[in-house]
Amino acid sequence: MIDDVLSETEDKMKKANEALRRELQSIRTGRAVPGLIEKLPIEVYGTSTPLNQLGNVTAPEARLLVVQPWDKNTMGAIEKAIQKSELNLTTNNDGKVIRIPIPALTEQRRKDLVKVVKGKVEESKVAIRNVRRDHINDLKELLQEKLISEDEDKRAHEKIQQLTDRYIQEADQIGHHKEQEILEV
Repeated sequence: MIDDVLSETEDKMKKANEALRRELQSIRTGRAVPGLIEKLPIEVYGTSTPLNQLGNVTAPEARLLVVQPWDKNTMGAIEKAIQKSELNLTTNNDGKVIRIPIPALTEQRRKDLVKVVKGKVEESKVAIRNVRRDHINDLKELLQEKLISEDEDKRAHEKIQQLTDRYIQEADQIGHHKEQEILEV
């Protein structure tokens, strides 16, 4: 029973950090990375579809992304979605592919992006702490129902706290790495 609670705790904390990694991947660093726009929702045929399901996204140069749609009829919708996104990117369409030049980041924009990264890291930490709270409550219920002893409860609390500390530290490292990437000129 306690092992189930602990494994579920670790699983959810791991997922919180994976979500943080995915979220930070979409933050621009001044370098062209396909992950920047791959998950961008595109409104086509009455549904919202991620860009990577509508065509190939490549980075042939350090400051250029190229989108090659599989269906030429979706080009307009893809261009429109990229331009409307909060990424502040412009597009060049030659009828076959969409080229997206990635401009260099200004110093002020870099600082703003670092603040965004810190906010995302903090959200991830809150999610990890919420997982800890929920599973400690599960342990309390098990203790009240006399399914575990007080010693087992205490040991499980300590293990959950160790997991929490480890995953919060990992979230900090993920954020720090992204900050360094953004501030790199």
